Amino acid sequence: MRSLMLSAAALALMASPALAQDPASNIYGSIGYSHVDADGADLGAVTARLGTRFTPNLGVEGELSFGVRDDEFMVGATSVKSEIDYAAAVYGVAFLPVSPNFELFGRVGYGTTEVKVSSGAISASDSLESWNYGVGAQYSLDGRNALRADWTRHDFQDGNGEADVWSLNFVRKF
Repeated sequence: MRSLMLSAAALALMASPALAQDPASNIYGSIGYSHVDADGADLGAVTARLGTRFTPNLGVEGELSFGVRDDEFMVGATSVKSEIDYAAAVYGVAFLPVSPNFELFGRVGYGTTEVKVSSGAISASDSLESWNYGVGAQYSLDGRNALRADWTRHDFQDGNGEADVWSLNFVRKF
């Protein structure tokens, strides 16, 4: 009986940090601007993310972006406009706290990007699948609000090139 009580007490002590933690406090969202350098085209997008941390160092996040800045380039004597309709991805994220208010992170994921090119009355669109990876930093302003900067490389499948995405975001923990 005594060993059963000691075992139960030890289990309760080990479980108490997990039980005391409010699961909702691990959920965060962000909104910001992303600059996209896609094989010479300079594009822009509004990016929203929703994520959660399973542990202080590991989490998952989903990302959705909508194009807000197009780019034009010349192909011979023809002007061609390129734009992002939307991009969506899911990532595994690893966090490394550096100080109480500052942390670094890395993320790896898979996504899809719907792009459109047009010239005059002719247009075409395509959905490009990509493996994505990147790094960033986050500075906590207080217990709920933070600023985040990150870089993510999109390696498009089937020889469709790559894109570097630089993003600045406001983060809110729920």
